[in-house]
Amino acid sequence: MLLSQTSNMPIWINVDLGEGCAHDEELFKITDWANIACGGHAGDENSIRKACEFALEFGVQVGAHPSYPDKAGFGRTKPLISPIKLLAELKRQVDLFENVAAKVGCVSAHFKPHGQLYNDAAFDASTAILLIELAKMYPHLQLVALAESPQVVLSRAAGVVVVEEAFPDRAYLSNGALAPRNQPGALLNNPEQVKAQAVSIVRGGPLQCLDGASRVVTAQTLCVHGDSLQALKNAKAVRAALTELDQGTQSGAA
Repeated sequence: MLLSQTSNMPIWINVDLGEGCAHDEELFKITDWANIACGGHAGDENSIRKACEFALEFGVQVGAHPSYPDKAGFGRTKPLISPIKLLAELKRQVDLFENVAAKVGCVSAHFKPHGQLYNDAAFDASTAILLIELAKMYPHLQLVALAESPQVVLSRAAGVVVVEEAFPDRAYLSNGALAPRNQPGALLNNPEQVKAQAVSIVRGGPLQCLDGASRVVTAQTLCVHGDSLQALKNAKAVRAALTELDQGTQSGAA
């Protein structure tokens, strides 16, 4: 397993799957962890079952990928919903995933919020605290969160085990947030560019941010979005980057 050259922690690839997009089976062959949609932005019992079957076949760790209840906007719009109702809705999604996964024979190990919920939780304390409440309902699950965000600090202080995540296929802002999708250049669709950013993250090199600054991002897992048109090529590029870095590390130690 390749170690990050900045944190000396193992690096995994994770992919958002079970969202009704193409190439799920091929992506399961590449990824280490799968974040499986569970009814908020996409997915249902049948799609969860199929994703878990792929995970068993290819030896992939699974986790729920809950979101704001927003199928029309693919989880990228924040609905008008009270915190109490939102927590109940997120619990419903995770319970659905956990129940289906158990029936298939998968043991889940993490959960990762999706879309606008993920972005809100990274910097908004009230949303982060709500997800801490959710995490405490499932103490066997690690929380995947945006690397170096305030959410990470809050969650760890509350006793939640957090895995910090970075994005080879997304541009950043200088505060560590992901650049909004409506900004030109926010989505990296060139596999060579995605590969180069993956290498920079693992090596601790600076990432050029869309607002002009640069930033070093340290993470334990690299995410590839499964709904991108270039998802399969991007995932292969990230896997190639990790493989080449691992081989270079082994060669240097020989």
